[in-house]
Amino acid sequence: MRQLGRAIAAAAVIGFACLAYAYLTLPDVRPLRTANPVETAFMRLRAEQARARGETPRRRQRWVGYAHIASDLKRAVLVAEDDAFWQHEGVDVTQMREALTEDLERGRMVRGASTITQQLAKNLYLSPSRNPVRKFEELILARRLEATLTKRRIFELYLNVIEWGDGIYGAEAAAETYFHKPASALTPDEAALLAGAIINPRRYNPAHPPPRLLRRQRLILRRMGAMEPPES
Repeated sequence: MRQLGRAIAAAAVIGFACLAYAYLTLPDVRPLRTANPVETAFMRLRAEQARARGETPRRRQRWVGYAHIASDLKRAVLVAEDDAFWQHEGVDVTQMREALTEDLERGRMVRGASTITQQLAKNLYLSPSRNPVRKFEELILARRLEATLTKRRIFELYLNVIEWGDGIYGAEAAAETYFHKPASALTPDEAALLAGAIINPRRYNPAHPPPRLLRRQRLILRRMGAMEPPES
């Protein structure tokens, strides 16, 4: 019993040290107040994966301001990814609790419960890994983003950097690639297709939507009608 107690104590100390190290070495988010990121962790990862396959990395991205993205796309993304975005402080505790319960029941991490802020933190700085340390880093970075940036700025960053296909990043590149128009001119139907594709952007092509994406589009459109317009 004494040896077991020592082992547990040692594990706790090591775990705390790892978490403390992760916390102290996380990046500074303050430059994002005024500067747009040149690239993200996900962009670097996709480039490395392409080179490992012997391919030339693709990257299509064009930054646009928040006001130049259609309100319908903003509404559709909120409906699809985080309808409590304007209310929470970076972490949706209710959704996290439900996801944790489901994961425990299944015995593995399956369901995501990431807010838009958490997704932004992951895209900018982290990896797709679901290990506990990476999740801890995501939560801390999400809180830092919320404490440092306005909600509008967080949403603007998110809409400009998230992956929307192979080498396609941000709303403007996605709108031009799939619908041959700027993000400001997207229709509700097009916006709902783009929002629905975020769940698996490398599989779902909004220009040629498979049945599952079309079902998501219909669901998002129904929910969009009941949502208040996003902040302008």
